[in-house]
Amino acid sequence: MATPRAQLVVLPRQAASALPHYELRAKRQQGADMALEIWQLPAAATPHIKQPTYVAGLHGRNLSLVEHRLLRRLKALRINLHDLPAIDALRVPIDEELAINLGLLFRALAPMRNRNYMAAVAAGIEAMTKEEAGYWLGMAMHRKYPRRVLMALRFLLIDPNA
Repeated sequence: MATPRAQLVVLPRQAASALPHYELRAKRQQGADMALEIWQLPAAATPHIKQPTYVAGLHGRNLSLVEHRLLRRLKALRINLHDLPAIDALRVPIDEELAINLGLLFRALAPMRNRNYMAAVAAGIEAMTKEEAGYWLGMAMHRKYPRRVLMALRFLLIDPNA
């Protein structure tokens, strides 16, 4: 009976090492502004990544418009962004599902200006499954014209009757 119990302990560790590693980086900018970035780190699951790779980032006015959504999600993971150090950036490992979702959110919202459209896109991306968000983020990162992919996503998420 001791052998099956030992196998249960070993399997989750192997599964965890077979996943990509992501990191949330937050840093304070001028005044109360902050910048958030998602980075993919080298891992056994991603041997083609030799150094940290930038996925997406958001700062300034666009971040402040969705900050309450982000803080709610990060609070559930016990990540506090209120006490950021003034000099060095905060670096926190995050799981793949959150990294994909936030990466897509940051990429989609970065060039937008209309507050109502931004809220609609943020709500739509937040409601996406991991697979759907991964599909759109992969298209936005690895296509020749990623702006077209992100524009198509925005069109799908914005209600024309709003």
